[in-house]
Amino acid sequence: MRTPHPPQPGYPLRIAGAAVTLREFDRDDTGRAHDIVGDPRVTDQLSFDAKSLEEAEFMVAGIVERAHREPRAEFYLAVDHGGALVGFVRLGLAGVHAAKLGYAIRADQWGRGHATDAVRTVLGLGFGVLNLRRISAAIGPDNLASVAVVERLGFTREGRIRDHVFTNGAWRDSILYSLLQPEWEAAARGSRPR
Repeated sequence: MRTPHPPQPGYPLRIAGAAVTLREFDRDDTGRAHDIVGDPRVTDQLSFDAKSLEEAEFMVAGIVERAHREPRAEFYLAVDHGGALVGFVRLGLAGVHAAKLGYAIRADQWGRGHATDAVRTVLGLGFGVLNLRRISAAIGPDNLASVAVVERLGFTREGRIRDHVFTNGAWRDSILYSLLQPEWEAAARGSRPR
């Protein structure tokens, strides 16, 4: 029988991927986070509009504060490459042994595999340490790079969520993808789930 809350890893969390490291945000990350969430090229594909420096500071302060709550309801982690903040990845715990996945990479770092490595690494946290059953991702239909990341990692397209987010002055649909723990484990073994 599963516990009502997934097991919680210790704080501060630091997880090495193949090329990037996932780590906790700290308040000193505000300027570097603004390079991501303040850039319309990035946020055009996210569920929120570009943020001002003040809004980015508020966002980072909230991430830091929520990281100390117990039990933790989200794992909002900085994606670090060579000592530089290049993005973020988030698992928002939702439902019973489930999480919603979100991620973004700084525009000047696109196409270098950072998103794939960050997502693969956080999936290991989700399906391993947290013992989640399901992780889902809602992606804008025009965000082909993000669709490629989740499909590469074995996610299944479940359908379209109409008028899912209001961003950049308009309603936008999302495409829902999911990955289940047995699928993740089968992929790690190089086999298909039963």
